[in-house]
Amino acid sequence: MTNILRIDASARTSGSTTRQLADQLVNQLIEQGYGANVVHRDLALTPPALLTESWVGANFTDDADRSEEQRAALASSDELIAELEAADTIVIGVPVYNFAIPASLKAWIDLIARARRTFRYTEAGPEGLLKGKKAYLVVASGGVPVGSDYDFATGYLRHVLGFVGITDVSIIAADQQMMDGGALNRAIAAIGELKQAA
Repeated sequence: MTNILRIDASARTSGSTTRQLADQLVNQLIEQGYGANVVHRDLALTPPALLTESWVGANFTDDADRSEEQRAALASSDELIAELEAADTIVIGVPVYNFAIPASLKAWIDLIARARRTFRYTEAGPEGLLKGKKAYLVVASGGVPVGSDYDFATGYLRHVLGFVGITDVSIIAADQQMMDGGALNRAIAAIGELKQAA
């Protein structure tokens, strides 16, 4: 059995397009046999802590030399990384706020992008350590076209995920919903087509 990590970042707990689409996608993946074990991380209900000077100091201290206080400072980061490490498939709900990702999702990224844990520097450059995983970005926007010059959400997420080793990334978008009444239905259909292709 494989494991799915679902991450929701929408501030809306009801009426959220990304939550609706993530529900559909996760249920479909389970039905297809990709995984029955789902870990759900809701960044709106439990926002990640922002980085602090003590966190940075703990992160750059060798593990063997960390104090109990430093280990405590890194505990939530360790928990989030462990969820990623255990996952085979990651589904991230990405509402586009002001052309980019929500602050809670950026805080999550800051906690999981850690040298010597999820990436390392080599003579050939940085190497991601979370390899062999599949990620889906379920994106919703009111006016921003996904993939446009002013979409600062999807390109950033692709880069960050690739930086930690997750290079197999698919985007399912319900974008420009304020101008395109069919955007949500097309995203729903796109998820249905994933099932047909499986």
